[in-house]
Amino acid sequence: MMKKNNVKLMQGNEACVEGAIAAGMKFYAGYPITPSTEIAEISAQMLPTVGGKFIQMEDEIAGMAATIGGSLAGLKSMTATSGPGFSLKQENIGYAAIAEIPCVIVDVQRGGPSTGLPTAPSQGDIMQAKWGTHGDHPVIALSPSSVRETFDLTIRCFNLAEKYRTPVMLMLDEVVGHMREKIEIPDASEIEIIDRIKPESGDANYQPYRVEEGQLVPAMAAYGDGFRFHVTGLVHDESGFPSNSHEVADKLMTRLMKKVDDNLDDIISYEENHIEDAEVVVLSYGGTARSAKSAMKKARELGLKVGMFRPITIWPFPEKRMAEIAKNAKAIIVAEMNYGQLVLEVERVVKSAAPIHHVGKINGEVITPDEILAKIKEVL
Repeated sequence: MMKKNNVKLMQGNEACVEGAIAAGMKFYAGYPITPSTEIAEISAQMLPTVGGKFIQMEDEIAGMAATIGGSLAGLKSMTATSGPGFSLKQENIGYAAIAEIPCVIVDVQRGGPSTGLPTAPSQGDIMQAKWGTHGDHPVIALSPSSVRETFDLTIRCFNLAEKYRTPVMLMLDEVVGHMREKIEIPDASEIEIIDRIKPESGDANYQPYRVEEGQLVPAMAAYGDGFRFHVTGLVHDESGFPSNSHEVADKLMTRLMKKVDDNLDDIISYEENHIEDAEVVVLSYGGTARSAKSAMKKARELGLKVGMFRPITIWPFPEKRMAEIAKNAKAIIVAEMNYGQLVLEVERVVKSAAPIHHVGKINGEVITPDEILAKIKEVL
């Protein structure tokens, strides 16, 4: 007899923790900050029931460092924060990228900069997710627009982190983090779970950053598994020890970038609505995509040929599909709760194929369907 799926009324932040537990999270380290605090609170409640550990650190920097440590010890690890804390985590996010430490960073975005608007929604951290830490580095960032999708994408973040040995970001916003919706949590047997590749037991020649021919992701031992290895934020060779060799640096950095660049079809996901005949395409993501979808429906009822494109994977940006869509559009409208961030990426990709318009807000209020509809009428 099959189990009935679990139907709950759930907040986005709560669904994030439920998804993390379903993905196998066994360690959470962080520091409470609005509007992500519920993620820490619920993790503290749930992790002990599955044999996991929760620790509140002294600040956001330490929270990211401890998350890295938990992953190095072999546990699927996560931290959550909002704008100011996301800024503080950036140095250690870079460490996780170069040292190839899988972990999940949840950013429930709020108004900024600095302390900003702690309880108001924003999507102002999108470019920071891409460029927040210094140097070239691989970036994977996903953005859900519903409570159920928050559950699903949290699992996907863990799967991508484990598969590609890299930090992965879940970019919520306060709207999605705090809204409540009825969701159906699938049975564990219906969920795909990916775990990191481990070296064979007893491998006396184990090198923590050695890859086999044709591969890009090295096997990862955990501290305590019996292997001797070194981890550093410096450029390093296959042994994990620092190197000043230009050849080693080029080989390492190229492989780090190719882990993502060579697997775009596996990593990138998006949603399309009425694109086939759309004269105007509204691009939106996260909580704002809910308003965009409503505006599209209202426009269609008025006989306007409007479609919608929603990047689920923000980074890497789905530029190939965006370029294809732009060829047949008379105009593209980018709606996002910031002064203009992802619109810069759209402009880079679309170039002169179609005029691009922006609908943004930076006052802590959500963008309404009518505001997007007004822009649609203006450009048609």
